[in-house]
Order: sequence, then C-alpha cells, then structure tokens
Amino acid sequence: MSTGPVVTSLFATPVVTLDVGDGETLNTALRTTIEQREKSHPGTQHSNLGGWQSDWEMDRWGGAAAIKLLAIGRNTANRITTDRRGQAVTINWRANMWANINRSGHGNEFHSHPGSFWSGVYYVDDGGIDGDPALGGELEFMDPRGPGPAMYAPHLAYGSAGLSVGANETIRPKSGRLVMFPAWVLHQVRPYTGTSRRISIAFNLSL
Repeated sequence: MSTGPVVTSLFATPVVTLDVGDGETLNTALRTTIEQREKSHPGTQHSNLGGWQSDWEMDRWGGAAAIKLLAIGRNTANRITTDRRGQAVTINWRANMWANINRSGHGNEFHSHPGSFWSGVYYVDDGGIDGDPALGGELEFMDPRGPGPAMYAPHLAYGSAGLSVGANETIRPKSGRLVMFPAWVLHQVRPYTGTSRRISIAFNLSL
C-alpha cells in the first residue's frame, strides 16, 4: 500500500522576533540618549540612504538602557544558537551596536554584515508605521535562494513551504520589537514616508 509524499523543508532561514518586556520604559531612555547624540555628533555613512547613523560604539555611550538591550540580544542568541548536533551552547558574544534615525525619504540599501554571526534591529520608535503601513520603512529580506524560480514561473510556488521563493519578505517596525537574523542575509530598509522619525538600534554579535 503506497503512502503520500513526504515534504521536507530544507535550507530554512531563521528570523526571530521578540516584543521586549517593559519596552516603553526602555524606549524612553533610549530615545532621549539617541536624540541628544544626534545633536552633538555627526552621522556616519554606510548602507544608509539619508538619515543619521551613529558610530558603532553605542554600548559605550548609550547608558544602562543600551547595555540592557544588548544583554537581551545576547541572551536571545544563546537560546537559539546550537552546535552542529543541535545541542545548546553558551557563547560570550562580542558585539557592536549603533543607532539610526530616519526621517521622510530615508532608508538603507541592501547589505549584509560580514564577520558576524547574528544581526539584530530594535525599534525604539516606529514613527507611526505600526499603525499605518502606508508609511513604509519596512525591514526587507532578500531570499538567499536567488531569483531563479520567480524569474522562470513567478505565478507558481513550492507549496506552503515556498510561497515566497525567489522574492522578498518584509517585517513592519513596531516600537519595542526586536528582530534578529543571520548576519549573512541581505536586507534593506524601505524608505520611510512619515512626518515623524523612525528610530532604531542595530547590533552585530560575533565570536
């Protein structure tokens, strides 16, 4: 007697989202520190298309709130990371972190973070995006499997495990939300079109 086909999803890419407890209190402190830093220090230019980006040493000037956020990121990475046998590991992650302020028309081009294992972004202020998706500013991930399948037959998918194969996926910012992903995944920030400001903190974890 024959049985139905067995479908196994290979090469999945983990993306972690976490709504941080007491995020409102954390964000109040972070927002004040970042806005003061923008006034006193010029921004840097990396993948950002407009906007202000701090240096990569926010753990030194961001105060207790920044250290707490980085600890949450490290603890989250330790909960998810395993060795090649699937066994839990505890790693003393090295880190760098920086702040971003995007106003109308600002975004980031596609890029990855070489030399790191995990990357993360935390939303201090979503600039109204969570309540109005039309404002843009989404975090966008490029499918690492490449565009071939979508180019050949864009109207077809590989069942429920591959509905977006060859395309991109987006995550909408929400104040107090942490998103973590493998540092090699190509990602960008779509232009923000709101009248306020989109404030985020990014960090990398390496060995």
